[in-house]
Amino acid sequence: MADEHIPNDEPQRNEPTLGSARSSGTSEKNTQQSEPTGQIQHERRDERQHVRVEAPFQVRHEDGHTLPGHDLSLGGFSYHSDKAVEPGTVLSVSLLLMAGSAELIVPVTAKALRSDSERAGNSYEVAFEITKIDQRHRELLRRIIRSHLSGRYAAVEDLIEKEDPQTPRKRAPRGAAAMPAGSKSRKPWGRYALLMLAALTLVAVAGATAYRNFMLIEPSFAAVTAPRIDILSPGAGQLSEHSLQPGDRVERDQPLAKVSNSDLETDLILARAAHAYNSQLIDNMRERFNDPSVQKVSMAQSTTPTDGRPPSFETVTPDIAKVRIEQFETARGYENARIDALESRMAANTMYSPCDCVVAWALSSGGGTYINESDRIMTLIRTGPNDIMVEALVHMSKIGSIEPHQRAYIALPNASEPIEARVRSVALDVERQPRAGFPEWVRQQQNVASVLLVPETPLPASTVGVPVDVRFSEAPIIDQTAEWIWQGGRAIAQQTEQLASAAWNKVNEITQ
Repeated sequence: MADEHIPNDEPQRNEPTLGSARSSGTSEKNTQQSEPTGQIQHERRDERQHVRVEAPFQVRHEDGHTLPGHDLSLGGFSYHSDKAVEPGTVLSVSLLLMAGSAELIVPVTAKALRSDSERAGNSYEVAFEITKIDQRHRELLRRIIRSHLSGRYAAVEDLIEKEDPQTPRKRAPRGAAAMPAGSKSRKPWGRYALLMLAALTLVAVAGATAYRNFMLIEPSFAAVTAPRIDILSPGAGQLSEHSLQPGDRVERDQPLAKVSNSDLETDLILARAAHAYNSQLIDNMRERFNDPSVQKVSMAQSTTPTDGRPPSFETVTPDIAKVRIEQFETARGYENARIDALESRMAANTMYSPCDCVVAWALSSGGGTYINESDRIMTLIRTGPNDIMVEALVHMSKIGSIEPHQRAYIALPNASEPIEARVRSVALDVERQPRAGFPEWVRQQQNVASVLLVPETPLPASTVGVPVDVRFSEAPIIDQTAEWIWQGGRAIAQQTEQLASAAWNKVNEITQ
C-alpha cells in the first residue's frame, strides 16, 4: 500500500494492521531493523499518515471478477487472490464497501506493490497502492475508515452527518516557543465587563418584573376597544351580494348592503296597480256624472278588483253617484298612503354607513343568504382620534385605588416600550356602552368594574380586539422606570426567541 511503498534510501516503517498480529509483528521487526537505537518514537493513531483497518469490503475488477478484501487505508488496500499479481501492474478496480444495509462503490486506480503467499494454501495476499481516486470518493473512504476506528461499523446515516464519529485531539506542535518568564498574560477585562453588565441587566429586569407584578394594580383583563355600531336587517329577505370584508374602510352614507323582500315588492306593485285603476275609474265616473242628459249613472260597486277580476257595476241616481265618487276619492288617498309606506320600507332595505368607520365583521352574502328581521348584518367600529381606547376590567377590591386622570401604562404585544395612558372613566356597569374588541364571555365576570383608558399615543385601528397588559401607577417616577426596564427585557427576550426559532427552522431545512 501507499504507506508501505517507501524508497530504499529512507528508513522503512510499516504500520500495524488493526486486529492482525502478523502485521504488527512484521512492523515492529522492520522498525527495529531499520531505525537505530534511541530514535524510536511512539505515534498516536491520529498522527499516522494512513491507518489500515480490516473492514468488510470486496474488490471488483473490470472483467466483473470479485475478490474478498483484507485491509484498507486511504493509501491502499490488499485482498486475497488465488494467483499472484506482478508488482507494478496498474489496475482499475472498484471497492465495494458495506455501510449498514447499503453497499457503496468507490472506483480507484491502483498499482500492485507485492504478492505475499499465505502459509496454508495457495492463496496470495496482494497489496496495492491507490494512485488515482476522485476527491468525493476519497472523502467517503475516509469517513468509512474513521467509523471503524471509532469502534462501530459505518452506516449511511453516519455518513450523512457533518461531523466524524471520532475527532482526535491534536498534539501541540513541537518546538513551540514558550512564554517568557517575566511576561504577564493579558486578562480579558472586556469579557469581564460584558459579563458584569449582563448580570446587572438580569438583576434589573428581575427586580422590575417583581415590582411590576406585586406593587402595581393589575386588571383582570384588558384589550383595545372602539365604539361599535351594529347594522341590523330592517326586514326578512335575501341579503344581496356585497364586497365588504373585515378591515375595509367605509365612508358616511356609503351603501353597505341590501335586503331583497319579494313579498314587499309584490305588495308595492299591487298597490300601484290598484291606485292607477281607482284613478281611472273615478275619472270615468266624473265624465258620466257631468253629462246633464244622463238621468242614471252606471258606477262600480268597488274600486279594488276582487280576486284579480274587475268589480261589478250598478245604475244609481246622480246624488248617489256623487256620494260614491267621494268615497272612491277617499280610498284613492288611502292607496297613496299605502304606496308611500311600501316605498319607505323598500328604501329602508338598502342600508348605508352612518359614519366614517372600519368594518369589524360582515355577514357573508354568497349563495343568497336568507335573514330575518333584526338579524345582525354588519358591525362597524369608529376609528376617530378619540374613539380607540383601552378597556380594562378591575376587581372591586382594587377599584377604590383608581380615579379619573390617573396614570397607567399599556404594553402591546411585541412592543419595545410602554405607552402612557390616562383614566377617562370608571363604570360599575360594563354594558353601559357597547364597544368592539371585548369578548362577551369576559363581560360576564362578576365583581369587576370597567375602566376606560385614553392612550397618549394614538393606537391604530388594527389593534382593536388585541389583548394588552395594563398597570395602574401610583408613584409615577418609580413605576415608569420599572415599566421601561420590564419592556426592554421583554423585547430582548422576544428577539432572542425569534432568532432561535429562525435558526432552528434553518437547521431543520438543511437536515431535511
